[in-house]
Parts: sequence; structure tokens; C-alpha cells
Amino acid sequence: PASPHEELAVQLAPCLPEGAVCLSIAKGLDASARTPAQIFEHVLGANHHWGLVCGPMIARELAAGKAGFGVLAAPTATARAAVDLFAGTQLGLVADDDVHGSAWAVVLKNVYVPLVGAADALRLGDNMRGFLFTEAVAELEQIVTAMGGRPASARGLAGLGDLVTSATSESSHHRTIGGEIVSGRSDSVADSGDYIRSEGVHTARALREHALIHPGHYPLFDLACGFLEGALSLNDALGDYIRCRFSVGHA
Repeated sequence: PASPHEELAVQLAPCLPEGAVCLSIAKGLDASARTPAQIFEHVLGANHHWGLVCGPMIARELAAGKAGFGVLAAPTATARAAVDLFAGTQLGLVADDDVHGSAWAVVLKNVYVPLVGAADALRLGDNMRGFLFTEAVAELEQIVTAMGGRPASARGLAGLGDLVTSATSESSHHRTIGGEIVSGRSDSVADSGDYIRSEGVHTARALREHALIHPGHYPLFDLACGFLEGALSLNDALGDYIRCRFSVGHA
């Protein structure tokens, strides 16, 4: 979880030896709706080397010796040096200096993933899954850009790569909660304590509470938030979304 990052970073900063790199694999927001990248930038700044590792890295597969892939997002020199630390492992990493774009892409995708899990649970079909992926990535590009990142980060491993993996993997907690909500088991996705499965729920709520994303700007994001909050019927909402999306004159 991202919540303890600031406290830990403050304690670690005086202890970090010269040349050490502080990396995070967190994919959520803290109570102030900050990404791990924003927290590290605030606490560690230019005095220490830091970065994020984002992408399709299902823990069960890595533990079984299977390949994982990700973006090591950090200032250029730090990113290249940190990528070398993983040489010869099953984790294939690419260096990228769009730290905030990668951070937002990997966080925001958790809001969209439950939609795909829910659509699959409702047996809405493979075509619907492909449509939702396409729409989600298009919005991710727009939001990531608005947050100061590059659109390419939404289409890369931190965005599209992790979105597809999380939304289709049987090991994905975020996919599972979508199916649980449409099955009436919404109590199991309560946003409390260390229940990491609810990162998407927390992200949607935090972004709205801190007015970082305003209703009406991103229709699928609004739909996802309403679904996660239990405020709408997914079948009805998707039907309305599709009718609007393919209406005559829609841009």
C-alpha cells in the first residue's frame, strides 16, 4: 500500500548510503491522493536515487520462475543503473524517465480493472472485454497527460500491460472484486485496514474527494466509480454508455 510511504521514506532517508536506490512497487495512493512518485519526490527529492517498478508482475508467476515485465521509472541515469541491478533475472525491465506518467497509469488502471472482471462475471462476452480495454486505455492517455505524464506511459507496461494482466489473471485481486460486486458480495471490498484488494475503490474515492478528477470529464471513469461505489447497475450503465458512445454525431 502507498499509505506508509512517507513515514518510511522519512525514516530511511538519513540511513541511505551514497548510490543506494529506493524503489517502490506500490500501485495505489496515500490518504492525500499522492502517488508513491509524488511522495518520494517530496521526501527524497534530488538528494537520493529513487524510482518505481510498474507493470505486469503477478507475484505467483514470479515465485514460480516465470517471466515478469515492467517499467523502471526514474530520472534517466538512475533508471539505467537500477535496470542493471535486475540483469540476469526473470524480470525484464525497461528504463523510462516519465516517472509521474508511469505512476498515474499504474494507479488509475485499478479503477478500470474491476469493470472487466464484472463484465466477465456477467458473461457479456469477449467483444465487450476488448471494447472496455480500448476505451479504458484511451481515457488513461487523457488522464495521464492531464496529470503531467506522457500519453505513451498509458499505452506501455505500466498502463496497458498491467491493465490487461490484472483484468484477465485468475490471480488478480482487482479483477475478482468486480465479480464479487455484481454477485452481491460488496461487503468484501470494504476500503479498510490493509485490505489491498480495494486499491481501486480507494483510488476512485480519493481522486474525487481531492477533486483531482471532476465528474463528466471521463465517462468510463465515472461509470467505474459509480460501479465501485454500488451506485448503479452495471448492465444498465454499460448499455447507456454504449448507446451514447455510438450515437450519431458522437466525437
